[in-house]
Amino acid sequence: MASTNHGCRYCQAHTSHSAHNNGISDQKIAALYEFETNPLFDDAERAARRFARDAALQPNATTSDHCKQLPAHYSEEQIVELMATIATFGFLNRWNDTMPPELEDEPLEFARQHLTDAGWEAGKHQ
Repeated sequence: MASTNHGCRYCQAHTSHSAHNNGISDQKIAALYEFETNPLFDDAERAARRFARDAALQPNATTSDHCKQLPAHYSEEQIVELMATIATFGFLNRWNDTMPPELEDEPLEFARQHLTDAGWEAGKHQ
């Protein structure tokens, strides 16, 4: 979610491929931006995705509503880890988009097969 908002094609390919390798269904990966209405996502996932989407925006779009929604589903430690991941990818997205590494074969092929319908293209990472 954060990498998609930042526009980093490299990180989108890697995080989607990693999600797939960790058992997230390809349908759920493809439905990332349908999380509010798609039945593949539960309330906890919706809260986390809203938080990731809005925390990754520039300027930051998080509100007190995020702080009210997350504790219903996640511990304080999990919320800190979620924010740390979003912040880390803020750095990685900017780095990889500015100093564009070439995408490795596996994440490149996964992204080509599963993300192009959502507008993904390798761009400068080919």
